[in-house]
Amino acid sequence: MSAPSDPFRQTGWPGLRGRLFHLYFLFRRPMTLGARGIVYDRAANAVFLIEHTYVPGWQLPGGGVETGETMLQALERELFEEGNIELTGPPALVSLHHNRHASRRDHVGVYLVTDFRQTAPKSPDREIKAAGFFPVDALPEMTTGGTRRRIDEAIGGVAPSPYW
Repeated sequence: MSAPSDPFRQTGWPGLRGRLFHLYFLFRRPMTLGARGIVYDRAANAVFLIEHTYVPGWQLPGGGVETGETMLQALERELFEEGNIELTGPPALVSLHHNRHASRRDHVGVYLVTDFRQTAPKSPDREIKAAGFFPVDALPEMTTGGTRRRIDEAIGGVAPSPYW
């Protein structure tokens, strides 16, 4: 019995048409992937939050996964860029979310980071207006709803939502 035909591997017009459609689909509707970290100081029962210069509210540090990067590499890069935070042990992937607010194809992985060190407090720059650790029970008033939900899920025992 022969293997089923794969239009993306065929040669000639049908294969080319399939590949062109696939490329159109990727460019027209690209999926985006992000990684965010809940940097949690257990002793102080506090989490690290940032306030960007270009969007309102306090948020978890993190950002997009770049081409050729893993989610963990993106998390490590973003934690250092946004908070001078270095991992000293493996973080735990606690949830994945579809972020319908960003786009119909945006997904975010959330890691719980408990083994870390901060090399220096984060000074404001062009991207980060402010950053710091806040007690879980006294988050800043302008903490975003998604950030509050992710903290409740990772630390408070609330079941994770599939949506941001």
